[in-house]
Amino acid sequence: MAQAPSPLSGIARALVQQGRLQEADAEAIQIQAQNGNNHFVQALVASKKLSALEVAEFASNTFGYPMLDLAQMDAAYIPSGVLDVKLMQSRRIAPLYKRGTKLFVAISDPTFLQALEDAKFQTGTVIEPVVVEDQKLGQLIEKLVEATGSNLKDMVVDQEDLNLAGGEEAAAEPDVGSAEVDDAPVVKYIQKILLDAINGGASDIHFEPYEKFYRIRYRIDGVLREIATPPLAIKDKMSSRIKVISKLDISEKRVPQDGRMRLVLSKTRAIDFRVSTLPTLFGEKICMRILDPSSATLGIDALGYEPDQKAALLEAVHRPYGMVLVTGPTGSGKTVSLYTCLNILNEPGINISTAEDPAEINLPGINQVNVNDKAGLTFAAALKSFLRQDPDIIMVGEIRDLETADISIKAAQTGHMVFSTLHTNDAPATLSRMLNMGIAPFNIASSVILITGQRLARKLCTACKKPLDIPPEALLSAGFSEEDLDGSWQPYGPVGCDICKGTGYKGRVGIYQVMPISEEMQRIIMAQGNSIDIADQAKREGVRDLRQSGLLKVKQGMTSLTEVEAVTNE
Repeated sequence: MAQAPSPLSGIARALVQQGRLQEADAEAIQIQAQNGNNHFVQALVASKKLSALEVAEFASNTFGYPMLDLAQMDAAYIPSGVLDVKLMQSRRIAPLYKRGTKLFVAISDPTFLQALEDAKFQTGTVIEPVVVEDQKLGQLIEKLVEATGSNLKDMVVDQEDLNLAGGEEAAAEPDVGSAEVDDAPVVKYIQKILLDAINGGASDIHFEPYEKFYRIRYRIDGVLREIATPPLAIKDKMSSRIKVISKLDISEKRVPQDGRMRLVLSKTRAIDFRVSTLPTLFGEKICMRILDPSSATLGIDALGYEPDQKAALLEAVHRPYGMVLVTGPTGSGKTVSLYTCLNILNEPGINISTAEDPAEINLPGINQVNVNDKAGLTFAAALKSFLRQDPDIIMVGEIRDLETADISIKAAQTGHMVFSTLHTNDAPATLSRMLNMGIAPFNIASSVILITGQRLARKLCTACKKPLDIPPEALLSAGFSEEDLDGSWQPYGPVGCDICKGTGYKGRVGIYQVMPISEEMQRIIMAQGNSIDIADQAKREGVRDLRQSGLLKVKQGMTSLTEVEAVTNE
């Protein structure tokens, strides 16, 4: 026995009254919608009696509601979490924009009053319907449902051989964390993000919450790239899980925190991450620095030193005592350079101790100490303790104050080799910085034996780089000499291909200014000369500055002139 059709109402009755749809067709579509637990407009569009656009235009004109093309609206700015998932799916309604006490909602059937009443009851706002095409409305609802995190499992790949661990005991206990944390879809998604970052050669990962969206960016070859925009609704879950694994206080969201976590890839390989949280207007931003121990064992040849620079550096590090300083801005590769030197010297007969904030790369055979200012373990305190530990080589993560500098210099003057870093623009400026800190010129001249300034420049992709025709005037203006323009070399520029992900660059190479401290430089320091005097003397002694070292990489076809000008910026 056929089911008796319900009386036509709403948009169905209006379509029949205005001759846009036969009554029998309307009744059949209504029965089909009821049997399939769908909505009338959804079933009508599926029947192809009318298109979604025709139905939307009819509803807008007939009932006097505005019409919107959802394809022209950026889904990132649509508020998520405003309406319940079940309500959106069952009532076929979605939020569009909230202004004051008004909530504008997308709906394909504005006569479906129950949907509007339910939305009003749930949000406590005045509901303003906006007519949209039914198919596009369905796609929007799917996106918003995903934004609740309910479909997060589809975004991750199971990595049964991966373990996330946190804290200082991570190496000893790779399975730190409760079963609840390990099984959470959010943690599996975090694992995938970390694994993709490692495989993609990223140096940092940024988790950034904003008012309308949440994004994840990788820093690859020194440039940030957006790689994912996960649902805004999971931002708090993401930050909480990362903080749990990193042994941070998840209840404290008002102040920055620093922690550490480890991703165990296999029995023989694990990658550490330095985790930093920062309270922002719309949640906690998390930055993770990838600390790959293999980067410290690449060897000095892989870092990009020219033969004469390499020889000067090796001669200095093998001296029995003195101070070697590595300078440059954050992210210029100072840590890798220092650890490469330490790795060269790391032998059973040598006692090496380091004080860092924090220790970024774990090297067996080296005694590494994390400074902790709150507990009183400062760089200066660690250095004093090192000198009672029969050291041969000491590495100070950074010279920040006069006390640390003073102890470091005294160690260098009393038979120890000391390595450290300073944040200065180039090698000559380092000596002026030390003078400004209050260190006596005599102590600087008698302890510092070599200073290197460095930058990291992106290497051109060897698969797609192309020759460039740069005018001689531009080359001369960049710093090349007339002798350099002899036609024996060709400048290259980036193109972009699948190998380099369309950037034209793949990998990075160091640009260095390696400045041994000569007797003449010592005299300038003793006479309290400034950085310009020292730079002039270094030039007379054949020391290439950063720009000249970069131009040498351009002549070798390793990088582009644009890149060198950007990173040296002189």
